[in-house]
Amino acid sequence: MAVGNTFDRAAIFGATGGIGRALAIALADSGTEVWAGSRSGDVPEGCTRSFRFDLMDEASIAQVAEAMADTPPDLVVVATGVLTLADGTGPERTLKQVDGTSMNQLFLLNTVGPALVAKHMLPLFPRKDRSVFAALSARVGSIDDNGLGGWHSYRASKAALNMLLKNFAIELARTHKEAVVLGLHPGTVDTRLSEPFQSNLPDGQLTHPVDAAANLLAVIGEATSEDSGKVFDWKGEPIPA
Repeated sequence: MAVGNTFDRAAIFGATGGIGRALAIALADSGTEVWAGSRSGDVPEGCTRSFRFDLMDEASIAQVAEAMADTPPDLVVVATGVLTLADGTGPERTLKQVDGTSMNQLFLLNTVGPALVAKHMLPLFPRKDRSVFAALSARVGSIDDNGLGGWHSYRASKAALNMLLKNFAIELARTHKEAVVLGLHPGTVDTRLSEPFQSNLPDGQLTHPVDAAANLLAVIGEATSEDSGKVFDWKGEPIPA
């Protein structure tokens, strides 16, 4: 059973990315049994087991859940996300740049993929004990906090993710009273996702992945079932919908 920031077993989807790797290592160092997942199957140092998955292949996610069914995790983190596509297509600065194919790709990776992880992993949670499902979101997914516009596909994909997390929290609470579903905004972290946009950041605004992981684990550790369905930033402050 999870108590505070102590978990028996964790599954990290996206454990080779900057934040995911740091989360996996921090949890392993704390004594948690960590299943580390990536497309390559690589395992960060200290992790117990590896698994392969592809956010665009539901069968691969279902196989992961089946493999964990006998010893299910009490913490699942989806530490994936994309801002700039592999072909270099970045966030739109104007409506004229909206492209259906690129938008569809972002939604598949930022919204549909995490939803499929939730579909297969949430049923594994214990019904009576505390458990946490967390997915990396973004402050720009907030509708109320949007004063600049732009980045249409990325904003919309994260806003949709936030809505799904709220839906999942409502449904899960009917059978799992102590379960928590969270969206997490890590801030601007020194990873490949933020690399193209780091040059304009004010001093001190870029966070190292190790520090970001510590911040997020602190938020996860303090969250209760009353927080389920909400999105929090790395300081533990709620982000408006």
